Amino acid sequence: MVHTIFEENFRRLRERAPHVHCITNYVTANDCANILLACGAYPVMADFWEEAEEITAGCDALVINLGTLNDNRLSAMIRAGKRANALRLPVLLDPVGVGASAYRLKAAFRLLEEIDFSVIRGNLSEIKTLYKGTGSSKGVDAAQEDGGTGTNQEEACFTAKELAGKTGAVIVLTGETDIIAEKERVFYLRNGHASMCKIAGTGCMLTAVIGAFCAVFPEEPLRAAIAGAAAMGISGEIAYEKIMERKEGTASLKIHLMDSISNMEDERLKERALLTKN
Repeated sequence: MVHTIFEENFRRLRERAPHVHCITNYVTANDCANILLACGAYPVMADFWEEAEEITAGCDALVINLGTLNDNRLSAMIRAGKRANALRLPVLLDPVGVGASAYRLKAAFRLLEEIDFSVIRGNLSEIKTLYKGTGSSKGVDAAQEDGGTGTNQEEACFTAKELAGKTGAVIVLTGETDIIAEKERVFYLRNGHASMCKIAGTGCMLTAVIGAFCAVFPEEPLRAAIAGAAAMGISGEIAYEKIMERKEGTASLKIHLMDSISNMEDERLKERALLTKN
């Protein structure tokens, strides 16, 4: 599987050109829309509860992002998620800052109770909070005590597998090393660059990209998660190489990230992906 998972991902994505409904946050909505367009999908960014079900029914996947949560968005998420489940469309959850407030945590568990998710993507603090039912963070970043997947890899792997077992979703735990887990299988992806953390919303964009691949491979969420994470990581590496070569900064990094995704081909994905199986 490690050798074949990168076959024909972008070719099939661009041929299918799926519509991805994103109920996301206003900080990164434009970036998520643009990166979906860059990789070959079409974004739909609608978050009013009264139209959420209808919009989702016309799309190929649903991405739910807790970034700027309120009652209207929560209602839209639940309605859209249930509609997507009824239509057997993939649904993804990005539990942004889930440990930052009691309201956010309660909303996340309501979503997990009422909606079946194909993929859940978050940092170590977010995934730990969903697994344990409690946690803390400042804003959207991982709590300092959690370190990262490089220093706490054993704990991160255990947590991801356990949450996968509890939810039935593929867990994408992002950090220095991305951990992509099902209940019984774990993959490690070592692409990306630390400079990507200097751009707001790279995690949100990653979830959107995985959503596009889930739309193309609805019965293979693990494949979709790995392809999306590898594409973003490799694009981040290429973007960093370009800003170093040209002595540019973080604004240029974001532009080159988008460019790299738009120019990504399956052969490059296969050549540069640093994927191993546990």
